[in-house]
Amino acid sequence: QVQLVESGGGSVQDGGSLRLSCAASGRTFSSYGMGWFRQAPGKAPGKEREFVAAIRRNAGITYYADSVKGRFTISRDNAKNTVYLQMNSLRPEDTAVYYCAATVTAVAPTENAYRYWGQGTQVTVSS
Repeated sequence: QVQLVESGGGSVQDGGSLRLSCAASGRTFSSYGMGWFRQAPGKAPGKEREFVAAIRRNAGITYYADSVKGRFTISRDNAKNTVYLQMNSLRPEDTAVYYCAATVTAVAPTENAYRYWGQGTQVTVSS
């Protein structure tokens, strides 16, 4: 089992940058594929969270949603049990609660591929 805690959210202006971190408990972090998802304000309860990015266990292969490709970068430091999401050129439509998630199977762009979730961190981008 792994516990995830996100940090680094906040408020920035259009075009700004933030780096989110997700710290994982446990000694087997390197065995988990990791993903970032987000949920925009006003989303109906039960609506699926939007895939943002994912990184495989070996950190060599990453995946991105088209909406963030070229602006966001996912990375991980297995020695620190942490996964990061560097977000540049932020836009108002990036405003959301961002969640990190862990899977013992293959990473995928869907919520149901991930067993463990953090509580989320708010990102607000103003125009």
